[in-house]
Amino acid sequence: MNREAVVPESAMDGEEFVRATEPYRRELLAHCYRMLGSFDDATDVVQETYLRAWRAYDAFEGRSSVRTWLYRIATNTCLTALTHHSRRVLPSGLGAPEPDPTAAPVPAAPGVRWIQPVPDALFGPGTEAADPASVVLAREDLRLALVASLQYLSGTQRAVLILRDVLAFTAPEVAAMLGTTTAAVKSTLQRARTRLRQLAPAAEDITQPTAPEAHHVLDQYIAAFQNADASALEHLLRRDATLEATPFTTWFAGNHTCVPYLRTWVLGSPGDWLMLPTRANNQPAAMTYARTPQATYHAYGLAVLTVTTTGIRHIHAFHDPSLAELFGFPPTIGPA
Repeated sequence: MNREAVVPESAMDGEEFVRATEPYRRELLAHCYRMLGSFDDATDVVQETYLRAWRAYDAFEGRSSVRTWLYRIATNTCLTALTHHSRRVLPSGLGAPEPDPTAAPVPAAPGVRWIQPVPDALFGPGTEAADPASVVLAREDLRLALVASLQYLSGTQRAVLILRDVLAFTAPEVAAMLGTTTAAVKSTLQRARTRLRQLAPAAEDITQPTAPEAHHVLDQYIAAFQNADASALEHLLRRDATLEATPFTTWFAGNHTCVPYLRTWVLGSPGDWLMLPTRANNQPAAMTYARTPQATYHAYGLAVLTVTTTGIRHIHAFHDPSLAELFGFPPTIGPA
């Protein structure tokens, strides 16, 4: 005898919850990354956000959109996380640049929490994206220098600035999300904008050339590194270029110190490095491999370039082999 299949009510609720909330996962991840400066922390908070949302979904009365409701949960979860951890930094946030290019890099003390890069592929359009505009929002304002600057704001200032200026929520919407008044939101936003103007890079430092031009600069950078060609690197770097690399506190400002440091401590011989092009934080980047005595290449980390129309303004290097997996690269390549 045939029996009609009965779908449990909990399963139907689960399917409805997924349909209603899943289209916003990528942009929520970008939002939490801006707030926290860490892909790992952002991933954890997004998971917690969806868990809290699932538990509260039956009580959701539709007084706001699902998207606004999820941002309220995610933002407050981020603010809670920020009360338990120190801010994340780049080496340039820990002190002045090193004037001596022959100085050995100094490892940071244990416990320093570093800004983490994120692959552009995580925020590209996907089949789950219900609104193309939301994907664009998720890609904007992810550049490393701006994410690092945001970490100097208080948690509330950070939240208000991102929700208002990046995501374009209204002041009353933000007030409702944070449990405060519209007047308080406007005052906090003004203070946050003032502080960010003091911290953020100049306009020319974040203005990108066309995509083909930036890609061409990245190709030249990779070729110079793989050939251990310091002169080619000097030609690519602007005179005011800066270089910093985690997990070291040592960093350099000015072509005159960056290039000698690279020549002394990093470049080595032709073939010591292998680099593969990628993109991180909406910037050109190179996954970096170091050659072993067995002629294989092991993942070393990631170099993220700030490219302007007049050359490379900044090199952020991250010594973290685990980034290879995050960016979709193998941990080992070779033999050469």
